[in-house]
Amino acid sequence: MKKTNVWIYRIATGILTLLMTFSAVMYFAQYEMVSETFSKLGFPTFIIYPLAIAKILGLVAIWTNKSTTLKQWAYAGFTFNLLLAAGAHLNISDGEHFPAIIGLVLVLVSYFYNRKLFSN
Repeated sequence: MKKTNVWIYRIATGILTLLMTFSAVMYFAQYEMVSETFSKLGFPTFIIYPLAIAKILGLVAIWTNKSTTLKQWAYAGFTFNLLLAAGAHLNISDGEHFPAIIGLVLVLVSYFYNRKLFSN
């Protein structure tokens, strides 16, 4: 049973990592496109680079297991980010809310199995 839980945790966290890494890379590599999208969603564009850096640091916090508190904050940050993204896309009805919802499910699965595996 524990082996299955480890696999579920690693797969969910791995896919979440791919999603967040892709997002952060897009923020740097395709700034103009991302900036336009942020404007349409009603978000300020000055948060694009800090958000990309926060996503990368959040992934580091989750994978390194150095600090339980930092890991909890990383999961919280991803949850808030994805909830806001899904809500903003739903608000303008552009049909782009599915990646955010998938990301939110991945965060929840990763968090649940993290707690199951690493809690005392």
